[in-house]
Amino acid sequence: MKIKIDSTNIGLLVAISYVSAQIFSNIASSKIALIGGFSIDGGTIIYPITFTLRDLIHKTLGKKVARFVVFTAGLINMIIALLFWIVTLLPQDPGWGLQSQFAMILGPVWRIVMASIIAQVVSELIDTEAYHFFVNKISKKHQWGRVLFSNAFSVPTDSIIFCLIAFLGAMPLKVVTSIIIANILIKGIVTITSIPLIYSVPERKNHH
Repeated sequence: MKIKIDSTNIGLLVAISYVSAQIFSNIASSKIALIGGFSIDGGTIIYPITFTLRDLIHKTLGKKVARFVVFTAGLINMIIALLFWIVTLLPQDPGWGLQSQFAMILGPVWRIVMASIIAQVVSELIDTEAYHFFVNKISKKHQWGRVLFSNAFSVPTDSIIFCLIAFLGAMPLKVVTSIIIANILIKGIVTITSIPLIYSVPERKNHH
């Protein structure tokens, strides 16, 4: 059986990759690492690439599909958090003995969960509008510019919304500000390295 490789199939593959990266980043966020003197969650390693993957969805499938995938990813992340919460409530088998460890690592902290989902949906929707504006009002030729322009809005928005909802009031403002700056810097670096991906997929004729 031959599978036709066209923009739609490629777009679907990118959409799956986008949702998967969202899920992977949320799970990896359970680990807090210390890099260059900054405390960051493990999800920061992969999460920034979702902004560029969203750009690829937009490029291959259009704005409406990109928006739909953003909302779908947010819903899936909420379902996963609810699943882990339910599983932590189940009585453990006496021979297992890892109930507390499982709950500590995968049991959802609802303030952080909500901060993550809200930041993701809002920032990715802003990314959608910025990308659409660049392509239709600025330039259709400079594809690298699409990524830089859209991510220049979405990356800071994501970091600011997440950190303020998740940590403001629980940590000193100076610490929260430091976390925001570190997140923006790391996500910015990942954004720059991910720019070549925009050239890996075909262009959809109509961006609407």
